[in-house]
Amino acid sequence: MKSFISLLKDARLIIETCFETQPGDAVTILADADHMAEAEALAAAAHAIDAKPVIFNVTSMATLAKIHPAMPADPPKHMAAAMTNSDVIIIEVELEYAHRLAHTEAVRDSCRANAKIASIEDGMGEWGLTREDVLAIEERTKKLIEATRDAKWVHVTAPGGTDVTLSIEGRPPLKCTPIKKRGEMMNPIPLWGEVAWGPVEDKTEGKIVIDGYMCGIGLVGSLPKPIEWTMKNGRAVNISGDENAEKLKTVLSKSDENANVVGEFAIGTSPFEGFGTPSEQGKLGTVHFALGDNLSYPGGRNKSKTHFDGTVRNVTIEVDGRLIIKDGKIVI
Repeated sequence: MKSFISLLKDARLIIETCFETQPGDAVTILADADHMAEAEALAAAAHAIDAKPVIFNVTSMATLAKIHPAMPADPPKHMAAAMTNSDVIIIEVELEYAHRLAHTEAVRDSCRANAKIASIEDGMGEWGLTREDVLAIEERTKKLIEATRDAKWVHVTAPGGTDVTLSIEGRPPLKCTPIKKRGEMMNPIPLWGEVAWGPVEDKTEGKIVIDGYMCGIGLVGSLPKPIEWTMKNGRAVNISGDENAEKLKTVLSKSDENANVVGEFAIGTSPFEGFGTPSEQGKLGTVHFALGDNLSYPGGRNKSKTHFDGTVRNVTIEVDGRLIIKDGKIVI
């Protein structure tokens, strides 16, 4: 068991560096039973700087979401009201449930209400991160945003067989880093980094081979065999692979007619993430694509009950013909 002192050290990084929490801030912490010790450390760190923390126990909702992956993750109205009246919102639950929560109206409303919001990655008390590490992720992410400014087309290839072209014309990027500002989209912290887009809905063509982690199918660890998406006019018109591909098709079939539309393209920017968990999506050298809802991204128009991500490893990326990443390494 981790000591409270080690938890508190990392909790201070979250409260003071990542959220830049101020005295008097209303801090809402959503936590399940498995993460209550971490939630209490976060509350203690917030209290120590005279913020006003409150912990909500969301174990029942997190459990139901795990049992029913196609079920919407929207929180009840009284919890949503607490979120929209908070300055800082911290999601301390199993990461895949937190990821689904990120694509709900309650979270979007909280961002519109100018809150700072993020989920917390596993390993608190063992991260070993410094403020300088966190700031380095921020700067690397900004560098990629600048390199893709006003871009129209992205071409992604990878050794696993991915060869896909998508349009991001008129779709501004989202910066998802450990430093949270008011009104920014929710993402995991403090290891995570990414640049994300909601691609033009009907202009993704080619083959996406998910060979890392796949959300929404109850997977533990990396995919044992890849899942291939055949993309035509922005939709996954065919999904093939082993039993995990069949699970994904089943979950999508229980959602809605927009569940197979490309919902996200994102480039990982953090060297600190590992493989085989939802956090892989933020790892430098990977990209992830999602099927489903994209309303959390600037310009996104595809409304769906679900949003499921899959990662592609060791990618090469060209933006309007300019090489920016080769074999997983930034070359700009």
